[in-house]
Amino acid sequence: MIKHIHKTIHRLKQEPEDVRQHIVHIVTFACAVILITLYFYSLGKKLTDKEVQTSIQKDAKPFTVLKDNLVDGYKSISTSGN
Repeated sequence: MIKHIHKTIHRLKQEPEDVRQHIVHIVTFACAVILITLYFYSLGKKLTDKEVQTSIQKDAKPFTVLKDNLVDGYKSISTSGN
């Protein structure tokens, strides 16, 4: 197994620079896709949990109040300007 990896690395070192960069970009992109897929898979499981949904609703309340205050403030400014 290690000999195979060593041979592959040695063969890649013999390739031109642009080919090596192309390989690095492909491998990096593939790893990123795998990590993002795993992240969204684990996130989906967490978001469907009942406890997490109630926690999200409780956490979102201050933002709802802030949004309502901003909307009311904007309405009062726009009506006082007329």
